[in-house]
Amino acid sequence: MFTLSPIGYVRSPYAETSQVPKGPGAEHQAEGILELLPEFAPGLTDIEGFSHLYVLWRFHQADSYDLMSMPPTADSPHGVFTTRSPRRPNGIGLTVVRLLRREGARLIVQGVDMLDGTPLLDIKPYLSSVPADQIARGWMTETEARRASARVDR
Repeated sequence: MFTLSPIGYVRSPYAETSQVPKGPGAEHQAEGILELLPEFAPGLTDIEGFSHLYVLWRFHQADSYDLMSMPPTADSPHGVFTTRSPRRPNGIGLTVVRLLRREGARLIVQGVDMLDGTPLLDIKPYLSSVPADQIARGWMTETEARRASARVDR
């Protein structure tokens, strides 16, 4: 057993989960603020040199979990570990955001998909050594192709 404590909180335009864009093709362009508690502000030293950040956070409004999930655009259930469902055993969320600027202990970012008041668990610079052409998207590849085909058929 272990306990995680927030390092800060998200300030977001989203008050309810229904407001957050979901599913393949959803665009996360909303701006928000990652507001760290004062004692963690020194940990932001030199962060301005990074364009994007991984943000680990807590699904604080999810009260239980499901091992199978029905994503918004899927036609069948998938294992929770192959989805971005908030109903997860440990309720940990991961988002990549674009860093716009730093203002003291506050990071102004673009791409938030969290609710206002979401507890922040950690922030890391976005670094990837995996070439884009080597990334597989699992069941989402078929779902995205089906959606693209439906748009063309209209």
